[in-house]
Amino acid sequence: MGEFSLSTPQELKVLLGERLKRLRLNHNLDQCSTAERAGISEKALRNLESGRGSTIDTLLRVLKALDYLQGLDILVPEIGVDPLALLHKPKIRRRASVRNPRIAKPPKKN
Repeated sequence: MGEFSLSTPQELKVLLGERLKRLRLNHNLDQCSTAERAGISEKALRNLESGRGSTIDTLLRVLKALDYLQGLDILVPEIGVDPLALLHKPKIRRRASVRNPRIAKPPKKN
């Protein structure tokens, strides 16, 4: 992930688009047939592959059409919950109550 940490979101969209295009070409598919399989317009696929922006729906449809849904596990891995970690909840420190200076009691007179 280090190589992507300094990339801008636009650079990441372009990189993602290039990788999707290579994946499509590895399946020997053209844009027209891929778009048809994905149920999207060819223009939507071109926008995705060129990094001009798209929707998550379009991305998921293309991944499914290219039979690459395992890419989702790589993108966002499923994180399990450690049951032991749930037993050892950290104690929450409470701040001592602080008086509101505007509501302070008037000084006593002798």
